[in-house]
Amino acid sequence: MAMKRAATSAIRAFASSGAISVSSTFTRHLHASPGSKKIVGVFYRANEYAALNPNFVGCVERGLGIGDWLESQGHQYIVTDDKEGPDCELEKHIPDLHVLITTPFHPAYVTAERIKRAKNLQLLLTAGIGSDHIDLNAAAAAGLTVAEVTGSNVVSVAEDELMRILILMRNFLPGYHQAINGEWNVAAIAYRAYDLEGKTVGTVGCGRIGRLLLQRLKPFNCNLLYHDRLRMDPELESQIGAKFEEDLDAMLPKCDVIVINTPLTDKTRGLFDKERIAKCKKGVLIVNNARGAIMDTQAVVNGCSSGQIGGYSGDVWYPQPAPKDHPWRYMPNHAMTPHISGTTIDAQLRYAAGVKDMLERYFKGEEFPPEHYIVKEGQLASQYR
Repeated sequence: MAMKRAATSAIRAFASSGAISVSSTFTRHLHASPGSKKIVGVFYRANEYAALNPNFVGCVERGLGIGDWLESQGHQYIVTDDKEGPDCELEKHIPDLHVLITTPFHPAYVTAERIKRAKNLQLLLTAGIGSDHIDLNAAAAAGLTVAEVTGSNVVSVAEDELMRILILMRNFLPGYHQAINGEWNVAAIAYRAYDLEGKTVGTVGCGRIGRLLLQRLKPFNCNLLYHDRLRMDPELESQIGAKFEEDLDAMLPKCDVIVINTPLTDKTRGLFDKERIAKCKKGVLIVNNARGAIMDTQAVVNGCSSGQIGGYSGDVWYPQPAPKDHPWRYMPNHAMTPHISGTTIDAQLRYAAGVKDMLERYFKGEEFPPEHYIVKEGQLASQYR
């Protein structure tokens, strides 16, 4: 009871600051109460690909590889990819589930309305990184714990970003299309293909992924810039050879390449609108593996069409999965993919292990590693405030 009273006081104190609104009663425990739990996992369906790799655990068919373990512990585990609309499979379980596991790659959008109806819900786990598919303020007000497997796919995403920079810089995709279409027109590729060496690359956001990207870019002899709310340790900054840019709008015109590495928050939603894209160097290359909603959708289309954006590549869209008529599918000079950068087999094994570890701690009433918390005792992690 003492923990419960302390948690209630913390939430009300936080609410009084105006950050969240909280209901008059706080009834949810931060960790598991005794007894069997109903756990629902929402993942993408692999179909025929599930059988091709035994380590492909991040799909519906394998359910992170934790099904047998959970059921042996007396818990109920339901896995689905059906997450949208009033008659979807997820909706059937909202009223009585205790834990919801979902991924950024096939996100179950956890709205305030769903939280209100999920009377037994205690824990929201993200298998991966990025919990913006959850209404975090509503989760905090309801006394829920939200956690993700921090660090599980940072290498995967940073490597993917480097690949995308090179794909855009070398104008790779039109050449690939020539190869598969039986064509041969070197000029059509060469007129807008460049070396990465000597170019200026700036990352907007420089957390774990941003720092790994800068470290991987150093051997290319680029000019490296970064904008973040926090400046990195001076020794690390010197080792990487990156320069801190406090003013985002001052950094943008200097960059040949801009990489988005910031979380999606109320402050970053629509951050790159028509006006901000106009401040970039004409022909800028943009890579975005962070979140699609950080960009104004139509502003990106217009920028690619006018040449203000020389190329746009990423694997994040809004919404996800992207509808067939999403305009980014059809704009010129893009190198878009489905949300794949953080779901390599190596990353899947890491975030599956992280989810299992947190579930074990949850059942025992133990704390998670501090860096995994996104919402704890009514407080949002600093990157989401």
